[in-house]
Amino acid sequence: MASPLSGLRILVLEDEALIAFDVEQLCLDNGAREIVIAGNLHEAASITAGYDAAVIDVMLDGEPTLEFARELRARRVPFIFASGYDDLEGLLGQFPGVELVSKPYAGDDLVNAIAASLERKPRSADG
Repeated sequence: MASPLSGLRILVLEDEALIAFDVEQLCLDNGAREIVIAGNLHEAASITAGYDAAVIDVMLDGEPTLEFARELRARRVPFIFASGYDDLEGLLGQFPGVELVSKPYAGDDLVNAIAASLERKPRSADG
């Protein structure tokens, strides 16, 4: 049986290195082909394409990542949010259907959320 993330290239936008490396290993263990880690929005912006899905920390060093999430949505890149913050309903209300995985998270929760985001990926007009 194929792994849930089989063959995917995944962007991880996370400013805590240990968490980013844990996510990387978890994704690789579940079949991902490659993980690209960006520790801040500038790094993430320089990685403009070539990934199949993304895991986005809601806040990077106190700075919200919602504008980056809007860009991903506009480009039809599936993504999930990850956060250690509890009260994010107001911020994330503008992203209906996008899952939030709370830190610390169980591996299955993260993998299942990424897989679900791929299933909900909007289709382009030509496909």
